Amino acid sequence: MADLAAAPQAPGAAPGNAPAGQAPAGNIRAGNAGDEVALSELARLGLLRPYLRQQLISELVDGDTEPFSNEDSQAAFQAFAQERQITSQEVLERYRVEQLLSPQALEAQILRPLRLLRHGQRHFRVKAEARFLDRKTELDRVVYSLLRLKDQGLARELYLRLDEENASFADLAAAYAEGPEQSTRGIVGPVALTQAHPALADRLRTASPGQLLEPFRIEDWWVVVRLESLTPAVFDQATAGQMTQELLDQWLNEEVERRLQPIRASLPAPAPQADQPAATPSSAAPAAQLPA
Repeated sequence: MADLAAAPQAPGAAPGNAPAGQAPAGNIRAGNAGDEVALSELARLGLLRPYLRQQLISELVDGDTEPFSNEDSQAAFQAFAQERQITSQEVLERYRVEQLLSPQALEAQILRPLRLLRHGQRHFRVKAEARFLDRKTELDRVVYSLLRLKDQGLARELYLRLDEENASFADLAAAYAEGPEQSTRGIVGPVALTQAHPALADRLRTASPGQLLEPFRIEDWWVVVRLESLTPAVFDQATAGQMTQELLDQWLNEEVERRLQPIRASLPAPAPQADQPAATPSSAAPAAQLPA
């Protein structure tokens, strides 16, 4: 892949000077019939939101001509090539032609994620620690042993064997667990607490490592859990990057929603379907799940 990395280095200047939250309005408009048809078609195909998001990102990064280091540029080319299974310069050139891209447009597409990352760092990095403190308890990572069963009596029996007879949790999970944890001998994690069912997360958050919890019910299951370890989240470089990306994504989503409002007002409301059946339980949003 060295030949891909040797592609021309991206030119570079600083991102647009407009502060985050004050990006210029998009040039998509619904001022005439042709625009309304185009917008309606994008909406019908489920592409209106993605289009507005990409348009917004272009406004943020297209003015950025500040050069990147050779290392960063090379990493961007490698990531781009790997995602699209581009294995040679010839394949890269074929991709460019098929996508109707000029060499400059291809280079901009490759470096676009880096430019967006740089914009996020410049505008949202200062708020990353505050977001981390707000979310810290959600970011703590746990390892726990889990047994889920339909039978309350069996759950109680297995709990007593674990508590009084020092039975092996791994052996009991392999023999009796009725969920995916059977294949891992009961072990779940390390995972963020937010990945667990809220009722389970609440108990894990207040438990001590090694503590075995009495059986409790979550929806249709009886659950026996032992907390193995809890690793508190720390605000390191990786976490700062994650929080910065979350803040950037949040702002992008809010800005896209803001731009959708006048578009909604300008387009005709979709006609209701005749004899549309009422929503059924299967179409409702799924309930929170135990970890797979």
